[in-house]
Amino acid sequence: MAIQIGNIKIGGPHFTVIAGPCSIESPEQFINTAQAVKASGAVILRGGIWKMRTSAQAFQGLGEEAFSMIQKVKALTGMGLISEITDISQVEATFDVVDAYQVGARNMHNYSLLKELGKQSKPVLLKRGFSAYIDEWLKASEYITNGGNQNVILCERGIRTFETATRNTLDINAVAYAKKHSGLPVIVDPSHAVGIADLVPQISYAAAAAGADGLMVEVHPDPSKALSDGAQALTFENFNKMMLQLERVLAAFDKGLNRLPQQMSSQHNEIHNPILM
Repeated sequence: MAIQIGNIKIGGPHFTVIAGPCSIESPEQFINTAQAVKASGAVILRGGIWKMRTSAQAFQGLGEEAFSMIQKVKALTGMGLISEITDISQVEATFDVVDAYQVGARNMHNYSLLKELGKQSKPVLLKRGFSAYIDEWLKASEYITNGGNQNVILCERGIRTFETATRNTLDINAVAYAKKHSGLPVIVDPSHAVGIADLVPQISYAAAAAGADGLMVEVHPDPSKALSDGAQALTFENFNKMMLQLERVLAAFDKGLNRLPQQMSSQHNEIHNPILM
C-alpha cells in the first residue's frame, strides 16, 4: 500500500527520505534547511510547529506564526510538509498548511485525536509510543483507519529499554513485523531512535536494510544552536554524506531513492550536460 503526500508516494518501490528541523525557528533557518535537504535528495519536509516538551520552560514552537513561513518554503521548494499536531483543535487550524499530520509518541494513545484524524482525508504519520507494544501501535492505527482514513504511515522512533547509552533503542523487529502484519507503509525516525547525531547514519542504513519504506531525519544549519533536539540533528554536510552512502545501501537491495521531478531533472543534467561534466 502506498500513501500519497504531495507529489510523493510512500510505500511504493522507492525509498522516501523526509528531512528538516525538529522545530521551525525562523524564516532563514527553515528555508536554508529546506533547500539543503532537497539538494541532498530529501523529497518531503519535516518541521515542528508546536512542540511537546518535557520541560514547560523549553521552546514550545512558533505555533501559528510559522504558517506563512511554511507556505513560502513549500511554494519555493515544491515539497510537502509533515508536522506534528498535539491537540484536536490543531487539525482544522493546520489543514491548509501541512500535507500530512504527525501524531507524536506521546499522543499515540490519544484516542480522541486519532478518531478525529480518522475523519480526515489527509495522511497521518503515526509514531510508536516509546513504551508501547507493537500490537498497541497497530491497534492505535485502527482508530484512524476505522474512521475512514486509510492514509496511515507507521513510524518506528525507538523505545525505552534498560539501556541508557542512547536516547532510545531502535526496534528493528518492529519494522519487519509491522511491514508484514499491518499492510501500511513503515518508516523509521533514526534521530529520535538514537539521539546522537554521529550514530544517525548507521541507524538509517540498518532501517533501509530491514525493509523500511523511508526515513524521517532531523537536520539543522547549526545543531549547537538548535532550540530543540540539537544533539541528534545532522549538519547539512553530514546529511549529504549520509544520503550518498544510503543510495549505495539501497542499491544492494535493488531499491533507489524517491525523487521529486526537479531532482530527477537535475540528476539528468549532471549526467548528460557536457558543461557540467
